[in-house]
Amino acid sequence: MIKVFIVEDDPMVLEVNSGFLSRIPSFILSGTADNGASALRGIEELEPHLVLLDMYLPDISGFEVLKRIRERNLSCDVIMITAARDTATIHEVFRYGAVDYIVKPFRFERFRSALESYLKMWKKLQSTTLKQEDIDEWKQIQASKEELPKGLSESTMRQILLALIEEPEPVTSDTLSQKLGMARVTVRRYLEYLEQSGKIKVQSQYGTVGRPSNFYSM
Repeated sequence: MIKVFIVEDDPMVLEVNSGFLSRIPSFILSGTADNGASALRGIEELEPHLVLLDMYLPDISGFEVLKRIRERNLSCDVIMITAARDTATIHEVFRYGAVDYIVKPFRFERFRSALESYLKMWKKLQSTTLKQEDIDEWKQIQASKEELPKGLSESTMRQILLALIEEPEPVTSDTLSQKLGMARVTVRRYLEYLEQSGKIKVQSQYGTVGRPSNFYSM
């Protein structure tokens, strides 16, 4: 079981996130905190595998908690859950090693997607060795630091990459847009960029009438 520690100062949001977590197999809630200081104490004491970390806390910011987790070499991964959307904050969070960034408000499907992707990574990292394709798959998510075209965001691109990795078969942009709760035109733009960059594959299937359908995969 993957032990999860939730840091959230809003009791209602904490209850919702705890409820979401209880619906996902292989995860168990090991502790909670409503401020940064108690979060750091709890993480040191309980040694969770994964921390779900809010950005806006009453004493110090969630980003400061993340920095101190790294400074103290605490052995845990972090998913940031926050309403903060500015690119500078998102970039810094990923620089300090967060494995995902979920923007509030979000639906259960996005929460589940993040944790199931983490579970896949966690299972592979329990092995003593990894195959090159395993490393490359995770690298697609972790190392997307290149300069993006205007209008594209790193956090959205990571969400789409994660969703593609989860799919056992090639999928259309419409399927991904429904899964992620994003506009179809937005998803298509990211998929076109990822395909042109050589990060994903596309296959065209022709029907009896109309345009061909494009199916995307890692």
